[in-house]
This record gives sequence, structure tokens and C-alpha cells, in this order.
Amino acid sequence: MGFMDLLSSKTIDRAEYRRRSKNRTPDQIKALDYFVKVGLIPMFTNLKDEDYEAMVMAKRNSLNIKQMALGKIGLDESQVNEIPPVTIEGYIFDKNILDHWERYGKDGVARSSAYHVTMLFFSDTQVYMYQYIFSMDDDSKRERTEEYFYKDITNFSTSSETKDIPELTGCSGKVVNRKYDVKTFSMVVPGDRLSCSTKGNIDSQVNAMKAKLREKKAQ
Repeated sequence: MGFMDLLSSKTIDRAEYRRRSKNRTPDQIKALDYFVKVGLIPMFTNLKDEDYEAMVMAKRNSLNIKQMALGKIGLDESQVNEIPPVTIEGYIFDKNILDHWERYGKDGVARSSAYHVTMLFFSDTQVYMYQYIFSMDDDSKRERTEEYFYKDITNFSTSSETKDIPELTGCSGKVVNRKYDVKTFSMVVPGDRLSCSTKGNIDSQVNAMKAKLREKKAQ
């Protein structure tokens, strides 16, 4: 069984579990136990859906993402104040971005072991993007910065895609797939597309970006 199959099934053998839990912090082991079962035995974790969510938010809030972003793009806020910065964030469900586990929670919300915070800043001539992705079950992380001229941006949009998310059911820990609609934000430029999952309603922010894009293209 390959690693991508392990991610899909949420079932790992004891040797794989020992390897993945080695040199992990207690919180990282809690996160791993939230997502997997070892062989035929589900991990008996006391971590509820809301507890895992709180762990993710605590880690996210411990990072000063806005200052990290401004430092990476080399600008201060006065240079990127055409409209307020836009923050888009959510769990990662694209396995091409970062290896991760996925789980459909008892509360009907899908979560993964990887989370992203993406910020967009708007200057007079450009849109600056900063993205930070972190893993909950190990120390993996990824940063990305991009710059886009308004004239090159085709569109800002949101969409929804149905994905199969594994769920552990009952005391047996049987794995079944649940259909789950993952919301995605996209910014399209020729030859490239920035796409990232999002949670919550960001329609007002998307509309503000679209209005600014129309204004800049009309100049």
C-alpha cells in the first residue's frame, strides 16, 4: 500500500504508526490519532471535532501571518491599502499540495491535518499574495509569495467541488467515504491559477476584489 493509499484509507499498520509518531510532540500525536486507525483498531483518542478545531486555531493564531506576509513581500501597510487585505483560509484537501490526512467529523464538517492561511494585499498597480501552509501531525510547512499586475488578472471567483472524505464509523472503526462540498477561491491569470480552499462566507470580500479589478482595468 502506497502513502497516498494510506492517506485515503486512514488505515496504517503499527510499524507505520510508530514511524509517523516518532519524535512528534504530544499535540502532533493527538492530531495523528484523530485521523487514523492502526490495522483494524481505531485510535481511542479523547479529541473531539471541536477540540481538534481549537488546536488548529491555536496554532494558526500563534503565527503573526500578517506581519510574516508584509515581511516577505517587502512592503508596509501604507503601500497596499487600495482595499483592506483579504484573508482566505481553510483545510487543505488537495493532496498535491501537502501530504495530509482527512476526516469527516461527527459534526458534519470535513477537516484535514494541513491548514492554509492565504493573504492578498492590494497596491495601486499590483496584487500581492502570501500563503502559509502548516501541518498538524508533523513540522511540515510551506510558504509561497506571488505578485500579479491588475492588467494580467482575469478574474476572482469562488466555486464548490464535491470530494470523498473518509469517516470512521461506529466502534469497529469502519471507514466509509462521505460526499463533502469543498469551497474554493480562485484568482486566474494567463497560464496560472491560484486556487485555495476556504471556509465561511467570503462573498463580500470577493465582490470588493472584483470591483477593484474592474476599476483598475477601466483606467
